[in-house]
Amino acid sequence: MAAAEPKPPAGAAAAGRLARGCWSAFWDYETPKVIVVKNRRLGVVYRSVQLLILLYFVWYVFIVQKSYQDSETGPESSVITKVKGITFSERKVWDVEEYVKPPEGGSVFSIITRIEVTPSQTLGTCPESVRVSNASCDTDEDCVAEQLDMLGSGLRTGRCVPYYQGSAKTCEVWGWCPVEDGASVSQFLGKMAPNFTILIKNSIHYPKFQFSKGNIEHRKDGYLRRCTFDEVSDPYCPIFKLGFIVEQAGENFTELAHTGGVIGVIINWDCDLDLSASKCNPKYSFRRLDPKHVPASSGYNFRYLGLGTPGSSSALAVVALKEQGRCSKVQGSFPSWVMGGRPPPCSSGSCCPRFAKYYKVNGSATRTLIKAYGIRIDVIVHGQAGKFSLIPTIINLATALTSIGVGSFLCDWILLTFMNKNKVYSHKKFDKVCKPRRSSGSWPVTLALVLGQAPPPPCPCSADPGQSLAAPPPWPCPASAPSEQMADAPEQTVGPELCASEPSRQDSTLTDPRGLAQL
Repeated sequence: MAAAEPKPPAGAAAAGRLARGCWSAFWDYETPKVIVVKNRRLGVVYRSVQLLILLYFVWYVFIVQKSYQDSETGPESSVITKVKGITFSERKVWDVEEYVKPPEGGSVFSIITRIEVTPSQTLGTCPESVRVSNASCDTDEDCVAEQLDMLGSGLRTGRCVPYYQGSAKTCEVWGWCPVEDGASVSQFLGKMAPNFTILIKNSIHYPKFQFSKGNIEHRKDGYLRRCTFDEVSDPYCPIFKLGFIVEQAGENFTELAHTGGVIGVIINWDCDLDLSASKCNPKYSFRRLDPKHVPASSGYNFRYLGLGTPGSSSALAVVALKEQGRCSKVQGSFPSWVMGGRPPPCSSGSCCPRFAKYYKVNGSATRTLIKAYGIRIDVIVHGQAGKFSLIPTIINLATALTSIGVGSFLCDWILLTFMNKNKVYSHKKFDKVCKPRRSSGSWPVTLALVLGQAPPPPCPCSADPGQSLAAPPPWPCPASAPSEQMADAPEQTVGPELCASEPSRQDSTLTDPRGLAQL
């Protein structure tokens, strides 16, 4: 007697059925079925969602964001600046050539408002600054000879000497003496600084649209000589007072002049090129860029070397020599005006000094060190230009029309989740259409069905498996899903199974007078 074949495990059989079902369902085609639900509350939700989506796209996307335009950000820009004004300190008069650094007139420049001058520094030995770490000492043993501190003022000699004032002692160094802390003198230049005028010439270019414009009005009547910036009356006169810039940035000028700081002048060019070029105007804003509430990083200062001190007898200077169009270095004595004031007017072949770094006093190399506090101005230009283009318009219109379908998705979820009484709505919404069973040689019948000349064949997946194919079931499998209207009605009695699903009857025999009606 042959042994019985072993049966596969129940889990493997179930997995096989699941895989076959998934494979079969993968090839199914789904199409929407139109059902009209007569429910006022659900209709209000549906139309409200559609209205909100429509308002979002019309107002925000198309009007505010102007998404129908092709845009370009970051224009090509050039900035030229020029400062004018004169001020004075306790000891001298200062003009533009002395308090503006660098003098080239770029987009970033500094206006000196306070200085600490250490005059007549010579190469020699002196006490180290008390602000340098490990500089304080009690005896010579505390100082290491020939030690070089990168944050110090020179090379240590190994001696412990008294400080410039007080009873403290520091290690002696060899370098430029006296050090900055020991002999610096402070001078304030900010008395007249609020009245300094700053001309900011700016021109921009958008290469995608071949559009260029500047921030100065083209006039030949000397307009720039007598105007200052006003947002309403003179928007194309980019001459700003330094006090106005600091005030617009929300800062106190006296405090800023003592500690220094960084002020940003932001020029924004937002241009709608669908309009005329006169509508593309620069917008100015001002704000402080350095964090003033963080003591470790607030303020602004730098160091540079000055001309020297009055009374110096001889010098080794870098002097620009205007002679036959060439410059050279000369060594000799400074004229008397170099130490005390401005030079006389230059003529062809005469010496016109530009700057001096080092000079000699009684044969010793000498320099003047200046620590400057000032207001640094950063001119920042940005903007965006836009012009109508068909491609972004079509893309955003398609997005808007697609997004309106969100209302249908939301209402379907509400209908099937919170309003689905005894699954009446789901029975009406979901139907399964089965493929008719065809025998061999039945292509004439199929052709007749396609042409609409023959009645539809019976559904092969009838609820009664023993039903004859010649007699159609009471509820045939529909070849298409007609449009239906549904009113919000109480519980309905669902008919027998149709094609392995449970849709309600779709013929006129089950019309519910209280709400369910076939279209």
